[in-house]
Amino acid sequence: MAVPETSLTAADLARIDGQLADTDRLLEQNYPGDDGSRQPVHTVYVPADRFTPSLATDWGTQALATAAAHGGLARIGSLLGQDAELAEAVASRVETKLGSEPIEDLRLDFEDGFGDRGDDAEDDAAVAAASAVAAAVSAGSAPPFIGIRFKCFEAPTRARGLRTLDLFVSGLAAAGELPEGLVLTLPKVTTVAQVQAMDYAVSRLEEIHSLPSGRLRFEVQVETPQLILGPEGTSPVAQLPHAVPGRISGLHYGTYDYSASLQISAEYQSMEHPVADFAKEVMQLAVAGTGIRLSDGSTNIIPVGDNVENAWQLHGRLVRRSLERGFYQGWDLHPAQLPSRFAATYAFYRQGLPAAAARLRNYVEQTEGGVMDEPATARALAAFVLRGVQCGAAGADEVLALAGVGLPQLTGLAHPRLAQSTSK
Repeated sequence: MAVPETSLTAADLARIDGQLADTDRLLEQNYPGDDGSRQPVHTVYVPADRFTPSLATDWGTQALATAAAHGGLARIGSLLGQDAELAEAVASRVETKLGSEPIEDLRLDFEDGFGDRGDDAEDDAAVAAASAVAAAVSAGSAPPFIGIRFKCFEAPTRARGLRTLDLFVSGLAAAGELPEGLVLTLPKVTTVAQVQAMDYAVSRLEEIHSLPSGRLRFEVQVETPQLILGPEGTSPVAQLPHAVPGRISGLHYGTYDYSASLQISAEYQSMEHPVADFAKEVMQLAVAGTGIRLSDGSTNIIPVGDNVENAWQLHGRLVRRSLERGFYQGWDLHPAQLPSRFAATYAFYRQGLPAAAARLRNYVEQTEGGVMDEPATARALAAFVLRGVQCGAAGADEVLALAGVGLPQLTGLAHPRLAQSTSK
């Protein structure tokens, strides 16, 4: 067969490559996509001095006791609108979860949850926190993700926040290898410069403690309107991934600080207020394709006293709402919120699994079905199923039976760039 002749010359193609070289570098460096690693479904915050190696187990025990006192885990599923079959399937998995891994991500809080107790008290607490976390990791009782939230980089608290960060990281480094799931949280960010300052601080800590470059990544809490819309009319949050490429691991929405900054009265401050939705939509756009994860905030309506069932219904509905909008993580503030967190999360994945798995099987086997899915949709289907497996809502064996793919193939379908890089 004769090779068809083209009109564009090699010089033309080289010129186009040259014109797009900066674009190629930008896409490669700043938009690597999700790395395929596990994302926790929630973050629990506790005052730093209240952490003990048994805290996660204690929270799981309290969560199960609260559920039992109010009709059991299947009853919670019913309150969240699940039919009897789904509620039972979810309940058994939630029971296992609360007994084995009740907290996926834990933050020892030196900010709002700790307050200003003076430098000596906070120094002692930071040193003790590093020691306790190291001990918990060594004993195998720490949650898979764990770290601290220190005070913000505004002038009144900057030095204190940096000192706590230094003492905690230095204490962990002195104790041995850093926890694999170490997470650092920078709160109340208002400018790109504060994030750049954080980048410098952790870079120096890496140098001082002979850590690999990029080892100390951090989360940014989006709690101020100035980060959504800056004084020049631009969006600073959209600049963050490119100001410190690869350094930010997540953006967390702060429900109450953000709402209060916009003069929303306390009664109406909520994860589902229109101002919250707008901020979170901007956050989604800002980090799309960058690999930075997103987390929704919290509800301060706690399942205690006479309000347990109403609070579970509210919490479960808000968790489901966040999941449907692409926020796969949120904050929990009390042990009694764990049953509704996992019940709502597991139901979300289990309800969607049969249809997603069938479409995925059709795509892989190139079988015609009622929906013709493109590669981008197939990636989304695989990512949905993979998240369900990673959090415990479904088993890899279920996925294999329904979709005809094992975990390695599922991961490759969800994150093809990751699969390509590991195959080289």
